[in-house]
Amino acid sequence: MTSTLVDPESLPVEVRPYLEELVRRTRAVCEPHLVSVFAVGSIALADYRHGRSDVDVTVVVGPALPGRAVREMAKVLAHPTLPCPAAGLELVIYDSEFAKRPSVAAGYSLNLNTGPLLPSRADFDPTRSPAFWYVIDRSIAHQSGRLLYGSPVRQVVAAPHDRDLYAAILASVREHADGVGHLSDNQVLNGCRSVAFCRTGRWQAKRTAARLIAQTEEAFRPLIEAALHSFQRPRSAAVPLPAADVHAFLSWVADRIEDEAIAR
Repeated sequence: MTSTLVDPESLPVEVRPYLEELVRRTRAVCEPHLVSVFAVGSIALADYRHGRSDVDVTVVVGPALPGRAVREMAKVLAHPTLPCPAAGLELVIYDSEFAKRPSVAAGYSLNLNTGPLLPSRADFDPTRSPAFWYVIDRSIAHQSGRLLYGSPVRQVVAAPHDRDLYAAILASVREHADGVGHLSDNQVLNGCRSVAFCRTGRWQAKRTAARLIAQTEEAFRPLIEAALHSFQRPRSAAVPLPAADVHAFLSWVADRIEDEAIAR
């Protein structure tokens, strides 16, 4: 049987059948208005870890897609209707007219969180969510989105403007610093990824970025190494890191990003 995925062999074997079925259901609901389906997050950056990572998927549809189809997507992809083998599915649907232009808005028509380790959420109002997460995701998508079906990613998703992107990165670091709902190892590794982006201009896998920052920042090296060690474990077995150390590190990260934003 021919796969509906563009390049199934490039995807993590643990989630390959799941993504196949996700694309099949998306086509069944959205065609002929479906433009593109692609993976972002850890799959796009070649750092998926089974038992720890989410599956992050973006769907781009034509503006004529009926609203009832968007709501049907939330039903047919929800766990356990479609059992998610990863920690969870984070799926966003964008209208193609929105996605093709740089924007500071969240802009989605559906934001779906579902899966065994994620609180269930199906949100159809983009004004209810902090926009910075979506700005960052679209930046990662434009750079490294892994096409699953349809038109090439860079043809359908615009990169944010630099100043808007750095503002979004800074907002994400400040949100992580609050600590609410975040594993401490992920707080540290996301901070490393943000600084690595400022230094290189490219999004990297969290572990790659963490090793880069650990090489140059001796004062934070023990914390970063502890975060990497914890990240090897399933979410349920993550090791808490000292809150004061995490806060000090994220304050340093925020300063670095503010410097870069001013330079822009």
